[in-house]
Amino acid sequence: MSSVRTVLIADDDRAIRESLERALQLEGYEVRTAVDGVQALAAVHSTPADLLILDVMMPGVDGLGVCRVLRAEGDRTPILMLTARVETPDRVAGLDAGADDYLPKPFELDELLARMRALLRRTAPHAADEAVEPPIQVGDLRIDPGARRTWRAGREIELSKTEFDLLELLARNAGIVLDHATIYDRIWGYDFGPESKNLAVYISYLRRKLEPDDAPPLIQTVRGVGYTIRPR
Repeated sequence: MSSVRTVLIADDDRAIRESLERALQLEGYEVRTAVDGVQALAAVHSTPADLLILDVMMPGVDGLGVCRVLRAEGDRTPILMLTARVETPDRVAGLDAGADDYLPKPFELDELLARMRALLRRTAPHAADEAVEPPIQVGDLRIDPGARRTWRAGREIELSKTEFDLLELLARNAGIVLDHATIYDRIWGYDFGPESKNLAVYISYLRRKLEPDDAPPLIQTVRGVGYTIRPR
């Protein structure tokens, strides 16, 4: 079985599409491209890829539309969204659609490659003889690492790959404050620097899902340091 990972790039900007295709091929990826969402869906339905890179703004079916369709079909292929929209609500829209990560334009190739590696690493198959891990329990939060399922107060919470990995990291270190650099390194394999809002967006989105109005706070912010989950 080939170890070459296949990436599908969907972007209506020819310059971006072709430059990314060349760069990823040089990194050893097998690359397919699509000029819009309709082509992207047809390509995925024809031959699945290991990772999808979708531009948000495309004619016809946009990147968010592609993401929603695939998730509705039960397709869990990791999706990295490219967006020229940098405001938090726009990024959250991508997460709502089921994307696993987002990258605002313009971006550095090294950062794109780091995020790709992180997504592909987390979806790599585990060894067949790997021991089954027991659930992680922190207060009313329960995480099944093997099944990648999460419950709070008995209610199952649907999480993307990145959201799940972030929550699992915090839960495994319950009571310990993890600084931003440590979280970036463990989840993304790359420290995006103090100006990045990437982590804050994912924390806020986890809170929306895990902390409805009637639920006590779960994830604590330690200003100037990082985040923690404190057992109650």
